Order: sequence, then C-alpha cells, then structure tokens
Amino acid sequence: AALAGCGGRLSVLYDEFPALAGAATLFSAGLSSYLYATSFKEGALLAKGGNSGNPIYDFFIGRELNPRIGSFDLKVFCELRPGLIGWVALNLGFLAKQYQSTGSVSGSMLLVNLLQGLYVWDSLYQEQAILSTMDITTDGFGYMLAFGDLAWVPFTYSLQARYLVDHDPGLSPAMLALIGCCGVGSYAIFRLSNSQKDQFRRDPKHPSVKHLEVMEVDNLQTGRRSSLLVSGWWGLARKINYTGDWLLSLSMSATCGCPGLGKWSILTYFYPIYFAVLLIHRAGRDDHFCTEKYGAAWKEYKKRVPYIFVPFLI
Repeated sequence: AALAGCGGRLSVLYDEFPALAGAATLFSAGLSSYLYATSFKEGALLAKGGNSGNPIYDFFIGRELNPRIGSFDLKVFCELRPGLIGWVALNLGFLAKQYQSTGSVSGSMLLVNLLQGLYVWDSLYQEQAILSTMDITTDGFGYMLAFGDLAWVPFTYSLQARYLVDHDPGLSPAMLALIGCCGVGSYAIFRLSNSQKDQFRRDPKHPSVKHLEVMEVDNLQTGRRSSLLVSGWWGLARKINYTGDWLLSLSMSATCGCPGLGKWSILTYFYPIYFAVLLIHRAGRDDHFCTEKYGAAWKEYKKRVPYIFVPFLI
C-alpha cells in the first residue's frame, strides 16, 4: 500500500510531462533573459565567443563567462545538478506509472533506471571534472546552455523510460542480462579511461600511471610544456572515453527493443543518435582547438595515436 501510494504521487511526472517540459523551456528563456541583461554590468567577465555585438547570437551563446549571484556560480550549478536530478526524478515517475498501471515493474524499466541512475551518480560524484571543460572555461552562459541543462537533458534523455510505460517490449531475462553487461562494460571504458587521465593530471608519478608513455609538447599559447598520454587507455584512441560514453547510451536505448518494431520505438534511439552527433562535433572542435594550441606537435601526436574512437577502425 505504501509503495502504491508513493507510486501514485510520483506518477504525476508522467501525467504532466508535456506541461513540465514547457515550464522548463519557459524558465530557461527567462533565466537566459536575466543572464543577458546582467551581463552588461560593470566588471562582468565576458566570454570571447558570446561577445560578438549581435544581440540574438550573444543571447543564445551567452555573453558572461561565469555569472554569479553573490558567490553562487549559476553556470557551474546548472551544468549538471538540475538536469541530471530531474532526469532521475522523471525516470522514477515513469517507473511508478508503470507499476500503477500494471501492478509490476518490467525488467526493461528496472534496467534502464539502473543504467541511467549509474550514469547520473557518476556524473555528480565526479562533478569537479566539469571545471576543466570548455562549457565552463570558454563558453558563455546563455540560452544554449540554459535550455540544454534545464530542459533538453531531463526531457529527452528520459524518453526510454517514458516509452516503456506503455510499450514495454517484454525482453527475455537473457537479453536483459546481455544489455546489462554491455552497459556495465561501456561504463567501465568510460570511467576507467577518464580516471586514468584525471589521475595523471593530478599526480603523474602515482603508481597507477607513472609507467605510461607520454609525449611532451609545447603550448604555443602559454609557452608551457604539456604531457600527452600515448599509452594505456589513451594509446588506444584519442577519444576512447567518448566511445564508452556512447556505447552506454546505446545500451540504455536497447532496453526498449529494436527500433521500428514498436510504435514510436525509433524515438527511444534519439539519445544515442543525437549523442553521436554531439560527440563527433566535440571531437572536431577539440582537434581544432589543440591544433591551434600545439601546432605541428599535435599532428605528430595524431600519428602516434591515429584512431579517434575505436582502435584499428575509426
């Protein structure tokens, strides 16, 4: 009875999904308007890319680099927490709706909640890693990031669980186990590769990374020396972490069965399709950035590590 009562309260997230998505979009627009207006205050640190003089473009990209209310950094806060926590909350609401409607929770619904919950937990646990990303260090905080963080992430990344409420494919235990193993394996690639790089940045002499081969390059912008890993995970491919990240997104969608076999099932694969485009774009952007940063040394590095995503393939 207690579970049913809790499920009834959470299931309102399924019932009010369109209204909640609309409210998040409007809030993003309101927040972006505030950010644009306050970016003209004296002493504001402006982002290079969002200070073009074109009001529409600057509103979208974001003029101010790290807008604050007092000591509260709005961009750092919004980057992960609201969207990821909202994603999990929506997933739990969809799980509750399925339980309310059928009296049980399917294996697919449970697995997608576990895989996506693991991903969100990892992101929040490793939150400090965002401080070195281009979103934080380079991009302004405008409508693009506000909408992406607060509306796009929770309401598109949760489409698999929403679909499963009414269209569960009834996957066999063996298939669910296979998808689960693929998901966990993909997460391991993502986490272990990122952890190896993070550990090397913190302490290159740590026992877990001191044996790794590196390539010393000069930063043309700062004049400092940098070390690029060319062995371990990062000797396999230059964006091996992206590969694990994408394969995990594919495992999440696989809980909904094969695309095209059920009504609207193709929508459940929107996440890995969109994510692939995003990661390819990011890889290209990073390559351009590093070419400017390291010059000919970057070309030499790419000869040392020729593959971008998959060893011996891509």
